[in-house]
Amino acid sequence: QVQLVESGGGLVQAGGSLRLSCTASGLTFRSYIMGWFRQGPGQEREFVAAIDGNGVTTYYTDSVKGRFTISRDNAENTLSLKMNSLKPEDTAVYYCAAQLGLFNSNAYRRDKYDYWGQGTQVTVSS
Repeated sequence: QVQLVESGGGLVQAGGSLRLSCTASGLTFRSYIMGWFRQGPGQEREFVAAIDGNGVTTYYTDSVKGRFTISRDNAENTLSLKMNSLKPEDTAVYYCAAQLGLFNSNAYRRDKYDYWGQGTQVTVSS
């Protein structure tokens, strides 16, 4: 049984930082593209960042480039998202997700991911 469990969310002031983590079990972690998505109030779930199985290739949505960093530890089956210079518009529930396969142009596509975590709330106050 595959499980993805996020942690690290919370309340932070604008300009602050948070580090999200996702612990995976029940899958061959290095065989999966891992991604972070978010869903704000009344909004659709959107792509944030993705990383290939080797942790070499990364991909970000434009609004977080230069502020967020995605990384993974295949020895510990963990995925991280370091978020700096947070803005109120970053407020959302953040989800980690796993997509089987090599890094490709589908890394940003929500419908291509096979497994999802339950999400962790990030709230940025102004």
